[in-house]
Amino acid sequence: MFRTALRQSSRLLTSSMRPAVFTGVRVLPSMSVAPQMVFGGRFYSSGGPPSKTDIEGRIVELLKGFDKITDPSKISTTSHFSNDLGLDSLDTVEVVMAIEEEFSVEIPDKEADAIQSVGQAVDYIAAQPGAV
Repeated sequence: MFRTALRQSSRLLTSSMRPAVFTGVRVLPSMSVAPQMVFGGRFYSSGGPPSKTDIEGRIVELLKGFDKITDPSKISTTSHFSNDLGLDSLDTVEVVMAIEEEFSVEIPDKEADAIQSVGQAVDYIAAQPGAV
């Protein structure tokens, strides 16, 4: 496509202008035409699994943003979802699903039913190798 446009525009140029236009298009002899092999290794790392304090902080922030919790000052590591925070069973399921999304893990239903407090959630996420 570029060659066609270049050819058509060169026909329009007068012969006195051609050398000036095509000097910038020539390949310099110092440039190598052979492909050069370059190994560009990239290494990505997430820096390891999150610490328990990081996990606890993220879960507490998640719970503070949860609209069903009326008093965010009650949120601590020992807070029970239903007894201390006043969440019913459906709210607890929503919290566990939000924790799954936050840490990119999938919690099986049987284990999700056992998570009833912030501390249990922190311990479960800390034990998961794929949590981010």
